[in-house]
Amino acid sequence: MDDKDLAILRLVQTDARLTAEAISQDVGLSAPAVQKRLKRLRESGVIEREIAVLSPAKLGREMTVIVEVILERESRAHLDAFKRKMRDAPAVQQCYYTTGEADFILILSMRDIQEYEAFTQAYFFDESNISRFKTSIVMDRVKVSLDTL
Repeated sequence: MDDKDLAILRLVQTDARLTAEAISQDVGLSAPAVQKRLKRLRESGVIEREIAVLSPAKLGREMTVIVEVILERESRAHLDAFKRKMRDAPAVQQCYYTTGEADFILILSMRDIQEYEAFTQAYFFDESNISRFKTSIVMDRVKVSLDTL
């Protein structure tokens, strides 16, 4: 990966809908050269996905919840089972297996506190391997980004 690839990545992580022509003007390459590089970056897994970032507020999901989860047991089977449940839970935007006191950190998108309560009932209280969990409600989305560069 060279400086041109990095310049392309900086642009597409901000706006994945940019055309090769628009990118080429910013990075000093021809549009076909940009297309070839983008293809290589996708195929090699550097670009994992190209997604639309939706507005939670406009979709009625204005409550962001951060949850620290501590498991009772941490065998591979228990960890894999919890990871699978979180991958399948629509409200879970992000799930991180972490070091430190919490085993997992979750970022959830909710309509309201009632929906969060239902989530805890379904995923935490009915799960025998959850030792405890700690909830933080986000008051203000100061910065939301998945930018790497």
